[in-house]
Formats: sequence, C-alpha cells, structure tokens
Amino acid sequence: MSEPCLSVVVPAYNEEKTLAKIVDELLRLPEVLEVVIVNDCSTDRTGEILDRLRARDGRVKVVTHEKNRGKTEALKSGFRLTSGDVVIVQDADLEYDPQEIPGVIAPILSGMADVVFGSRFLVRKATRVLYFYHYIGNKFLTLLSNLATNINLTDVETCYKAFRGDIIRQMKIDSKGFGFEIEVTAKVAKLKCVIFETPISYYGRTYEEGKKITAWDGFAAIYYVIRYNLFCSPKRSFYRMPRLSETVASGYEAS
Repeated sequence: MSEPCLSVVVPAYNEEKTLAKIVDELLRLPEVLEVVIVNDCSTDRTGEILDRLRARDGRVKVVTHEKNRGKTEALKSGFRLTSGDVVIVQDADLEYDPQEIPGVIAPILSGMADVVFGSRFLVRKATRVLYFYHYIGNKFLTLLSNLATNINLTDVETCYKAFRGDIIRQMKIDSKGFGFEIEVTAKVAKLKCVIFETPISYYGRTYEEGKKITAWDGFAAIYYVIRYNLFCSPKRSFYRMPRLSETVASGYEAS
C-alpha cells in the first residue's frame, strides 16, 4: 500500500450534526495524510466537536476564523496548511460520500491528471431528488463556464475538486462566498492542466436541513465567470507558476 498522500480541506459553518461523522469517515481512508478543518466562526457546537476530534487524532488540523468569512476564505485558510501531494475539498455535511474519494483522486495518483472534478451528472449514480431550479442553475453556470474556458465539464459547481498539491497551493484565490468553484475552474483551464471528471453520488440537503447556497450566489458566479476568464492572465493567477511541460510553459513566456 502506498504512503498516505492526501490532504482533505473541510470548510465548516454550523455543522455540529454531521461534522464528526464526516471526519471519522475521512480518517478511515488509507490515502488520507491529514484533514484540515476550517471553523468559519460557527455559533453552534462545531468548535467543541473539533477540539475533541483534534485531541483524538493527530491528523486533524483545525483553523478558526473569528469572523464568518464564507466558503472561499475558509478554503484559502485550509489550503495554506496542506502538505499532501494531492488536495481535495470535502464539505462538512453529508451531501458527498467520502468513500468515493479514492475514485476521484485515482487519475491524479496514476499520473494521468493534474485536476479531477467529481461530477454528479457525468453518469447518474445515487442522487437525492431536490430542487429543479438548482439543477437548471447549475447547468446554466456550467455551460457559461465551458463557453469561457473551452473545456467540456458537466458539473462546475461540484464540491469534489481534487488537485495536485503544488497547483492549488500556488493559486491566487480572491473571490468571495461560493466563488471558489468558478474561479478555480477558470484558473486551472488557463494553466492548461490535464483535467478529468469522475462520476459521484450526491445526497443533497434542503434549506431546512442546512443548505446555504442562494440565488444571489448564482448571480455572483456569472460575474466571476466573466472576471476570471476575461480579465485574469495565467501569471496573475498563481504566486509561482506550477510545473508545466515545456510545450505548455513556452506559451506563457510572452503573457
């Protein structure tokens, strides 16, 4: 069995009901090197639960925001603490099954991909039937993003996005709220990463059960598609350009 190489970043805001279960499932995966959890100023028992989890297992790292700053800022804080060769995002709720992570990261571990998106639509697996308008909104944003990036994703808003660690740690991320999904897609496309998609299941929540994304986040996503695809160059997207093949790198010398 290969050595653990996966860093999992978990943004958490008021997830006392599901957080411990998610972390327990993550720690059972043999690939997991560390689980970095960012408590985004939760007002429930999330902080108390994190203290217990960190004391019980040294692979659990915790970052606490003194002010609620949104998912993207939570991810930025988490990425800075990662050290794994592969990094993946895991929401703190039960909408995505950690047991599917090995399948998501497999193309990176095999050397075939730099980035992998877990798609809820590539092949329909187990999926809770919920809001039709969310489905239409996601399809519209995915189409808009694809038109701007010229890549053929099926699910731009998926939580499961896995990266070579050097790529995500070098990326400049400055969107707000839920803007991460669109921003990171634009920037890995500009880098000309090898991107794969793998099918995943989806166990969505209702708003009564804790779902947080709103229609305003959809309008913000449209703005981010325009901003990061039309007005952000590859060199402005990264602190230091990640390793590229000579063919790809030569295309940026005049950027």
